[in-house]
Amino acid sequence: MPVRWWSAAMLILGLLLAACAPAGPAGPQRLTLKMDEYRFDPATITVKAGQEVRLTLVNQGKEPHELMIGRELRTENGRPVGFHQDFFEGITVKAERGGKAIDVRELMEEEEEHEHGFMVVLEPGDEPVTLIFTVPADKAGEWQMGCFENDGAHWDLGMQGKWIVQP
Repeated sequence: MPVRWWSAAMLILGLLLAACAPAGPAGPQRLTLKMDEYRFDPATITVKAGQEVRLTLVNQGKEPHELMIGRELRTENGRPVGFHQDFFEGITVKAERGGKAIDVRELMEEEEEHEHGFMVVLEPGDEPVTLIFTVPADKAGEWQMGCFENDGAHWDLGMQGKWIVQP
C-alpha cells in the first residue's frame, strides 16, 4: 500500500510541476484581414510583441485596397495619404503568395507624389498574400490601420482599423 501512495503522490507532483513550468516557444500567430468597400474585417487586430505573425491579406472588394499601419495621420493638400510613423519601419517582412515566397516589393505601389511607409496593395481578384514578421517590443501600444486609395477617399469612407501590440 505505501508504494501505491508514493507513486500517486509522485504522479500528482509531476503534473503540478508540468503545469507551472514556463510554456515553450509559441508558434506563429495566424491572422486573416479581409478588405472590401470600405472596411477591414476584423476592424481590430491584437498581436503580441516578440511573437511571429503570419498576416494573410484578402481583397474581397471590387476596387484596389491597401494596408498601411502607423500613427499620426499624414495629409497632403487636405487629403489623408498615410501616417507619419510607419509601424513596419525597422521590421523585416517576408511575403508569400500561394505558399511560395515572393519579393515584398511586388506588393508596394510606387507613388511619385509623396513618400509613404510600408504598404501592401491588392487588386480585386488578386490571390491572398501572407506577410510574415516578428513584432519587436518597442512597437507595443495602439496603432492605426488604413487604406488611402483614391486620394484618401477609402480612409474618409471608413476604411480604418486598430492594430494593437501587447507587450
